[in-house]
Amino acid sequence: MKKYTNLLVIIITLFFLVELFINKNLVFNTISFSLDIWVNNLIPSLFPMFILSDILITYDFVKYIPKWFINIFSYLFNMKKECTLVFFLSMLSGFPTNAKNIRKLYDMNIINSKEASHMLMFTHFSNPLFILGTLAIFFLNNKKLGIIILLSHYLSNFIIGIIFRKLNTISSSISNEQEKNLHFGPVFVNAIKSSVDTLLLILGTLTCFLIISTIIINRFDLNSYNSLLVKSILEITMGLKELSLFNFSDLTKVVLSSCILSFGGLSVHMQVISQLIDTDISYKYFFIGRIFQVVISLFLSYFIYFIYFIY
Repeated sequence: MKKYTNLLVIIITLFFLVELFINKNLVFNTISFSLDIWVNNLIPSLFPMFILSDILITYDFVKYIPKWFINIFSYLFNMKKECTLVFFLSMLSGFPTNAKNIRKLYDMNIINSKEASHMLMFTHFSNPLFILGTLAIFFLNNKKLGIIILLSHYLSNFIIGIIFRKLNTISSSISNEQEKNLHFGPVFVNAIKSSVDTLLLILGTLTCFLIISTIIINRFDLNSYNSLLVKSILEITMGLKELSLFNFSDLTKVVLSSCILSFGGLSVHMQVISQLIDTDISYKYFFIGRIFQVVISLFLSYFIYFIYFIY
């Protein structure tokens, strides 16, 4: 079985290798587009948050947050108190910050693999600046639609966290006294190194999936609807941009945009998987969470749209 799997990978790789030579200009434009997204959208929104979140987690910032506030969310989602900081940082910075910070807690022995897998289910947040800015203003040309999408996106994660709270069993905390003697200089430098590595990984996966989607659409001459489907499954930015070009109603665009964000695209999935390498953290839970989020956000965005514009 492994022999045939390897053969399939080789065949697919050779196919794309040939396509790279045949469609050099198309590939060049796609790479330029991915670099533009990375430089102008992802680095400004993710790089500062990567560094700050790394420092806050290392210094155990959660100890300085009011206990009553931490207790509410810890009980609501049945997660360790230290995880609440990762939850809120994920809301502010967007994916794949959730996977990166969950991996850091795992490496620090604060949570085990089961707790980490559980957290992956309901911390899949898109960057709010991307939703309210890039998606709402530049793609959909309507700020109000961005608010609806943001609400459905956040609420769907909350609902998933509540639905699957019983799947998790909180382990006993492991104290780490060495954290009290940390020096800021090395912590800051390590945070920068880790953030740069993650951003380069994001660039690589983003570019590869953009090239794959472009080649597939061009080679098989897909119509606009199939093109939208391929782009949305592989890479969300291209999918959302393609969706905005269709002559759909605002309601349809809101619902479909919510679904695309909830699934995340295989590019984001690959970024999450890369953070789980050499661990026992299960990607399966992340994938299950995305399927549930697609369904939940579909209904939420539909009802919030009517409530927002009717009342």
